[in-house]
Amino acid sequence: DLLQRQGHYAPPPGASEILGLECSGTIAELGEGVEGWQVGDEVCALLAGGGYAEKVVVPAVQLLPVPGEVSLVTAAGLPEVACTVWSNVVLDAGLTEGEVLLVHGGAGGIGTHAIQVGKALGATVAVTAGSAERLERCRQLGADITINYREQDFVAELAKVGGANVILDNMGAAYLGRNIDALAVGGRLAIIGMQGGTKGELNIGKLMAKRGRVSATTLRARPAQDKGRIVADVRQRLWPLVADGRVRPVVGQVVPMPEASKAHQAIEEGAFGKVLLTL
Repeated sequence: DLLQRQGHYAPPPGASEILGLECSGTIAELGEGVEGWQVGDEVCALLAGGGYAEKVVVPAVQLLPVPGEVSLVTAAGLPEVACTVWSNVVLDAGLTEGEVLLVHGGAGGIGTHAIQVGKALGATVAVTAGSAERLERCRQLGADITINYREQDFVAELAKVGGANVILDNMGAAYLGRNIDALAVGGRLAIIGMQGGTKGELNIGKLMAKRGRVSATTLRARPAQDKGRIVADVRQRLWPLVADGRVRPVVGQVVPMPEASKAHQAIEEGAFGKVLLTL
């Protein structure tokens, strides 16, 4: 949302230009041929745009039921992080029980969700964050290894446990070389952000020596059919973990929509967890 507001993240062709990549609410109307849903159902949805609007239109395959005892408002913070983490860490990188997952930016919306998913799958979870307070909150969510990136070298810390089998990275270019160094043999690096730039140098020799793999994905621009595949797997395998509380939404602030600028400021200042807007 911040990047789009600044003019750096245009919506895909045909998508709403209104900000917002996820939402929750009540179904008001069904399109022709839609099955499995009813008017009045409380749902949350993965969007390509439009989440700040009073009403949204979304392909039925991108809908999810509100899981378990999660409130309707809180559910708005689930679809994008759930689909991003699950598609990259589980579907693409194949994290399994006993492996080591390194999450950069562990205190953010993606990070707080990824910590819990990793623990629920039986992994050892390492995180980076920029303060002792944020790292402590990551520990409370289940993080096993906490690294203050301002004071510690995450490569050296991961070397103590034989490297990371999977790295979920939101930094991009700035961390590319060090992420390769931090991988275990057979490790998988999943890049989902470019906060540290778009162009970096990759030592292919190091990557080959580790038999490593680098992938870079976005969620927003994928066609509805592809998003639907991810949403279906999230509903089948992740939603039960949310419903029973093993993975829970982490909401740092709830802000009224007319004060959206305050929500953006909170994110820019490093808010812990998700910041939700309400109508």
